[in-house]
Amino acid sequence: MASMTMGVSTQTIKERIVVAATDLTTTDGWSAVTMSRLADIVGVSRQTVYNEIGTKPALAETMILSELARFLEHVDQAFLAHPDDLIDAIRAAVVGVLEFAEGNPLLHAIVSATHGADTELLPLLTTHAGALMGTARMVVADHLTRYDLDLTDAQKGFAIDAIVRIVLSHVMQPSGPAGEAADGVAWIAKRVLHQSLA
Repeated sequence: MASMTMGVSTQTIKERIVVAATDLTTTDGWSAVTMSRLADIVGVSRQTVYNEIGTKPALAETMILSELARFLEHVDQAFLAHPDDLIDAIRAAVVGVLEFAEGNPLLHAIVSATHGADTELLPLLTTHAGALMGTARMVVADHLTRYDLDLTDAQKGFAIDAIVRIVLSHVMQPSGPAGEAADGVAWIAKRVLHQSLA
């Protein structure tokens, strides 16, 4: 029983540390995030922060993966809401992701960094870009297995990669309302996948 309680407590502390780090990043910048400051905010020792998180790069990775999970929840919800229409599912997923991105303070902080506001934030994207893209592609690929598509694995892979990259570009640098971007992505997806839809 004691070990179970300790496990729950440890996870709670880790989540609190990540939330505190995210808040600090969005208000004061990534350079303001230190283990000592996080310890003060969360109310634990600095050693506890290191034990829970590890290094500052490890903290960055945890923050990013946590935000990615929140983005991918919108993808899951969209596909679950449109089990019989792949194009509608894709459009709903893009709208959900882009609307969530519009109000995401951590994403805004990272995008600001790419324009020179806080150069320490840039590695948050560049270092983990491959892993993030890979995770997003896997989620979309998993959903596509529920639709009857006459595509080879390689063709599916190219289609998924193209869609994910287009959406990511709109996340990082919106060119208009989320709905318009989603219509464009859906239009592309329909033409790429049209002949393969049963």
